[in-house]
Amino acid sequence: MKKSIFILLLSFTINLSHAQDDKIRNAFAASIGLESKSNYAQAISKIMEVYIPTSYEMNLRLGWLNYCAGQQKESKQYYNMAMNIMPFSIEAKFGAIYPMTVLNEWDNIALQYQNILKIDPNNSYALYALGMVYYNGKLYEKANKCFTLLVNLYPFSYDGLHMLAWTSYRLAKYKEAKQLFNKVLLLAPNDPSSLEGLALIK
Repeated sequence: MKKSIFILLLSFTINLSHAQDDKIRNAFAASIGLESKSNYAQAISKIMEVYIPTSYEMNLRLGWLNYCAGQQKESKQYYNMAMNIMPFSIEAKFGAIYPMTVLNEWDNIALQYQNILKIDPNNSYALYALGMVYYNGKLYEKANKCFTLLVNLYPFSYDGLHMLAWTSYRLAKYKEAKQLFNKVLLLAPNDPSSLEGLALIK
């Protein structure tokens, strides 16, 4: 008798689990469909109907949808929750940078890229983006470190060479800058930015 009750309870639990899984999948499918029509408010509401605070996937999606809806503070909150659930998630850290950019939180953006690089030191996008944050903030020595590592990883790539050339110029390393601008011109003949840099050195 006890065994029969246990089997019935287990079957009931499994059925509940399947029903919940179906409900969540349907909510995500509906949300994605609404997002494709730029109906972000309803896309958010579909996820909220099945929202589980401990779900990484739900928090990540709500971070993205709130960003798209122009609700940057809410977006940050959901991305932060996703990062708390999965601290080594790089995608959540990249995601959190979207609302931070709109809010002009450049110190936090730099910190976020630094956190990504602690997990993935050779992440080329994070190296380039952090280098650009430093460069635009006129922190050229810090930018130089990022772009130098990027060029060591990708020695014949436009973005790294181009920004390392300009950073070298800002640091008055004119010989290095000239060499780098000329390398860029091998990749992008008549590149206006590189030609401008060479003209300034001459």
